[in-house]
Amino acid sequence: MTPTEKSTIIRMRGDGAGYAKIAQELGININTVKTFCRRNGLTGNTAEPATGTHCLQCGAELQQQAGRKERKFCSDSCRNRWWNAHLNQVDRKAFYTFTCAECGQPFESYGNSYRKYCCRACADRGRRHER
Repeated sequence: MTPTEKSTIIRMRGDGAGYAKIAQELGININTVKTFCRRNGLTGNTAEPATGTHCLQCGAELQQQAGRKERKFCSDSCRNRWWNAHLNQVDRKAFYTFTCAECGQPFESYGNSYRKYCCRACADRGRRHER
């Protein structure tokens, strides 16, 4: 792609032109235009990326895309590190309350609605008694 074609794409996206119209005018493949726009932040409903914010974990500047959900993290690793450091902010809803089948004590389980035993020792004793 020539520098003239690149500047034309940037100008036309700035004016609000779509990929198909740009590709037709320049006589190039529409996928070439889409790839160039994606790599240069010219995607979304408008050609100009929205104002940036900062990653909650590392502070790196984020480029927000118009018409998309707001980004809070620059990568999955930053997202995971932040959530692991802020466990008190996680809204955990999948808590289940049971009574242990072996010792009869009440216990709580997160995310597993099929538990029978409160601990490994009770599970081992319960399995020995089931035979």
